[in-house]
Amino acid sequence: MKIIQQTETLQKWVQQQGANTLRLLVPTMGGLHQGHLSLIDLARQKADQEQREAQVVVSLFVNPTQFGPNEDLDAYPQSLQRDQELCEQHGVDLLFAPSPDQMYAHDASIKVSESLLSSVLCGQSRPVHFDGVCTIVSKLFNLIQPQVAFFGEKDFQQVAVIRRLVRDLNYPIEIIAGPIVREPDGLAMSTRNLNLNPQQRQQAVVLRQSLLQAKQTLDHDQWSPQPIKEQVREHLASASLGRIDYVEMVDPQTLQNLEQAQSSILIAIAVYFGNTRLIDNLYWKQPTAPSHENL
Repeated sequence: MKIIQQTETLQKWVQQQGANTLRLLVPTMGGLHQGHLSLIDLARQKADQEQREAQVVVSLFVNPTQFGPNEDLDAYPQSLQRDQELCEQHGVDLLFAPSPDQMYAHDASIKVSESLLSSVLCGQSRPVHFDGVCTIVSKLFNLIQPQVAFFGEKDFQQVAVIRRLVRDLNYPIEIIAGPIVREPDGLAMSTRNLNLNPQQRQQAVVLRQSLLQAKQTLDHDQWSPQPIKEQVREHLASASLGRIDYVEMVDPQTLQNLEQAQSSILIAIAVYFGNTRLIDNLYWKQPTAPSHENL
């Protein structure tokens, strides 16, 4: 596995690749867990299926521009040596691990913004977050020039924003979203889980439990958004150490709040435990009535 820390060196490496080389990018902020590794494994699997040379590239960069002034940038877990070992074990060809001064000039004055999908959900409580995401992802796309990039569905809104970024800025890149990977008790895997104390960690399972309870309600054809959101809030409130940021029931395509039921629904939640903010979501689609053609 090759490790590069300088943007200039990375650009030279990209130029040296054959014109037919496929590059598959997994952007991360490090602190790798099984969720990240599942995306790397998806990339490795796709690369191995190709009939041409293919390179799996992972970036490790805690991006300061997607953190607000009172957020957890300084507390974000980092473990570079461990991350390097995991990348090598999972068949990564190139690890790009730059420092902030490599990615941003001291007087950087350009950013990439999205104004619709990022205005709701996490964007309401983290107003600078998606500008930072769009900017760093654009820079990684420009530097690495991947044909395929992988993101996790735990960050459903982020995936939607990045798909819009690719569409609107005409990046010739396929975006593949990997499913949420969970701990045995149902908590969605997140690097931030490491910041929870034992009591907070024990109560954090309430996120998944509240979503499963909402799914049961939807499965029983009770689709009215407001009662379901109230049900989720009530269940989340049973965790005494938690503080609800938002509970929303939205259209999975537009991320706009639903006023009435429809055939596909995203329930998205965010909860603080101390200063640690956890997110989770449930994508629900109305079951298709069974066909009687062959009966």
